[in-house]
Amino acid sequence: MSAQDKSAAYTGTRAFSPFEWMVAGRYLRARRADTFISVIAALTLTGIAIGVATLIVVTSVMNGFRAELLSKILGLNGHFSGYPIEEKFDDYQDTVVRLETVDGVTHAIAFVEGQALASGVGDSTGVSVRGMDYASIEKLPLLRDGAELGGWDSWDDSEGVALGYRLAQKLGVTIGDTVTIINPNGAMTPFGSTPQIRTYPVNVVFDLGMVEFDSFFIYMPMEPAQTYFRMFDEVLKPGVEPPPLDATDAEIDAAYERRNYATGVEIFLENPDSVDELRNPLQASLDRPLILTDWRQRNETFFSALQVERVVMFVILSMIVVVAAFNIISSLVMLVKDKGRDIAILRTMGATRFAIMRVFCITGTAIGFLGTLVGLVFGLILAANAEPIRAWISDLIGVRIFPPEVFFLSALPSKVVVSEVIFIVSLSLILSFLATIYPAWRAAQQDPVEALRNE
Repeated sequence: MSAQDKSAAYTGTRAFSPFEWMVAGRYLRARRADTFISVIAALTLTGIAIGVATLIVVTSVMNGFRAELLSKILGLNGHFSGYPIEEKFDDYQDTVVRLETVDGVTHAIAFVEGQALASGVGDSTGVSVRGMDYASIEKLPLLRDGAELGGWDSWDDSEGVALGYRLAQKLGVTIGDTVTIINPNGAMTPFGSTPQIRTYPVNVVFDLGMVEFDSFFIYMPMEPAQTYFRMFDEVLKPGVEPPPLDATDAEIDAAYERRNYATGVEIFLENPDSVDELRNPLQASLDRPLILTDWRQRNETFFSALQVERVVMFVILSMIVVVAAFNIISSLVMLVKDKGRDIAILRTMGATRFAIMRVFCITGTAIGFLGTLVGLVFGLILAANAEPIRAWISDLIGVRIFPPEVFFLSALPSKVVVSEVIFIVSLSLILSFLATIYPAWRAAQQDPVEALRNE
């Protein structure tokens, strides 16, 4: 130690002076006699880095998973789903116009929906059939831009259907092939209800990136869907006498008009979290009552389970950082024991107990800071490249990691949230600092007389 350093120690130093940083830096640098302690410090730094990086990657993937699912689910299904009460929903066009005038509503879509059995060349499976006109499809960018084969041109007049590519693979069909749709609730006859069986050409094959949608939904134009599910009434035109029993089909068609109705309406909001505030204004804008079900009610169990899993994963993985923090304690305790003679000399030269404490706090906190910094950099890199890394590992080991049939999505999403990254980094730094307090306190409590006597 130089004469200048001795003089600074003897006269006392201000808190966190260059002298204290210099001593702490020397303790961090490895020397031949301190190899074992330096290895422990390096392992501690590595543990903190792994813990921070793991927390950043896992929280980013969980955030991305939730955001992607939310965007997919709400990309086709509205923030509110409205269904009529008692009366048939024959004024659905007027209802859509009224709903779209409410502040906070981006658009509304009327639809016809029913369950059926779809049969193709390869197989048969249960499907959900939705009828929508082209104007409604234009309001759904996820569906409109998801067409992989075919297109939406002349959709309303096409008499064809659109289906997901996974469903197309299961049925063994592609563009130009036909799909047979069977609905048990067909026309009524004296012998009961007969199945409704129709064959439609495949005009569009879409890929929405979500297994449930790509393997379960079939879309068809609005009027064909209303005809197929018999969602219409034949009513006598005003001022027209009922046709005689022996009237021709042309006379019957001239006397009656068709009144179509829909299953319900999807309502899309500017802010998904404003459902509570907009529920009453939506009801007040209508002349008819609707049963409104928001997206949280429809997916409450799923998103609640996802949130619980996210919290549990964060707590479990935080234990990695906690264990690494305990390693800081053990490495500093060994360093204090090894540097007992140096501490005694510094004390006899005038260094205060608080100065000794600050030296060892700087030493331990520096290990935590460097580990946190390394973990932050690697965590952000891994989070930004989660899907390429997943695909590379899957190709390397020949096993599908995160199969879409189980996790719903065809790719591994990742979304870095700045506030959560700041929380993880702060947690790591706070734990690293707290881990230094006890060893630093022990170092400050050493009696220099006893330490030098043992020498």
